[in-house]
Amino acid sequence: MKKIALVISALAALSLVSCGSTKVDRYEAGADVKDLSGYWNENDIKQVCEELISGCIASPRVSGFKTANGRDPVAIVGKISNKSSEHIDTAMVAKRFQTAIINSGVMEFVADSEQRLELRAEKAEQAENSYETAKSIGNELAADFMLQGTVLSHVDEEGRESVRTYQVDAQLIDIESNKILWQGEKTISKYIKRASKKL
Repeated sequence: MKKIALVISALAALSLVSCGSTKVDRYEAGADVKDLSGYWNENDIKQVCEELISGCIASPRVSGFKTANGRDPVAIVGKISNKSSEHIDTAMVAKRFQTAIINSGVMEFVADSEQRLELRAEKAEQAENSYETAKSIGNELAADFMLQGTVLSHVDEEGRESVRTYQVDAQLIDIESNKILWQGEKTISKYIKRASKKL
């Protein structure tokens, strides 16, 4: 009986130790997240995308399109390439670009290729079933501009110190003419000092 009591006490103590070693802090939406490792994180995505899209929508060629055509340009985000030395989910960058463009009110935005396939399948089903409110594929809007980008990185390291630099390039391209209407870049550098290993 004493052995069972000792085992239960030991398990309870172990449980308390393991629970006590983990601390979780929640962040409000839009708040800065702690930079724990020095690697690419949510703060970098936010800072890069907001600054680049701000420059993009302020481009005189974007406002010139509306003057020449009497309507807002229609945009789509194309490929965001990761050419950095680490894994970066570029889908998050693309979505943040998309959100910033839509919220700007300067450009209209159309669904990406994967979304369009799903929408066309729904329209085909509506037409096949002769729904009274069936939508036509012929009413789709085509994009005027495509936003593309690249994420690059470089690490300069000496001993326990390093500087990690990220560069994000973005271009707004006229789909019909292939002209680059706007180009921007944003660089983020982080100084990192690793703690010495305890013996």
